[in-house]
Amino acid sequence: MAAPAPVTRQVLGGAALAPVPTGPERGQPLAAAVAELPVLDARGRLVPFGSLFRDRRAVVVFVRHFLCYVCKEYVEDLAKVPQSFLREADVTLIVIGQSSYHHIEPFCKLTGYSHEIYVDPEREIYKRLGMKRGEEIASSGRSPHIKSSLLSGSLRSLWRAVTGPLFDFQGDPAQQGGTLILGPGNNIHFMHLDRNRLDHKPINSVLQLVGVQQVNFTNRPSVMHV
Repeated sequence: MAAPAPVTRQVLGGAALAPVPTGPERGQPLAAAVAELPVLDARGRLVPFGSLFRDRRAVVVFVRHFLCYVCKEYVEDLAKVPQSFLREADVTLIVIGQSSYHHIEPFCKLTGYSHEIYVDPEREIYKRLGMKRGEEIASSGRSPHIKSSLLSGSLRSLWRAVTGPLFDFQGDPAQQGGTLILGPGNNIHFMHLDRNRLDHKPINSVLQLVGVQQVNFTNRPSVMHV
């Protein structure tokens, strides 16, 4: 018999529920109170979180903040996932940040991201899902999506902050993110909570779980054998 997947106890809807698997188990519930919490789109319109995946499967990536160089480079690679790949698998890709909605369009322009994106500026959904604040010291391995060093990436993030219209870190710098596979309905099929800024899930490993074709993130042309 296979060993059970590791689990993480979450507080969803204000009460401690059964542990939520961190593997791709099916049918885990998202509390209705969490599904009803609002996110904002690029125009500032309120959208219930649960409506994003009520009638479809969705890969939902919560990022730290829009000035984080790790988040920027990770979302730059999310932007490379072709819409046609997602349509073939009937899957939606969604990014959620924690800034003001005013920062959505500049961030999309910066990263080239054209899939769905929203913000949770009060971080209520982050909190209810148990997403971590602070950096846990843990080895996360080398990410295929992060190209900058800590020094160069941090300097560029700071430069974007001080040269923007307002000195604004576009969210809580201590907040960590995570990746979920949700829907249809209030079902959690997969949950990964980041322990630190480098602990995001490799994109292809998440795409594989939802049957989406793998993407070449190396920027090198594929070799075709004929």
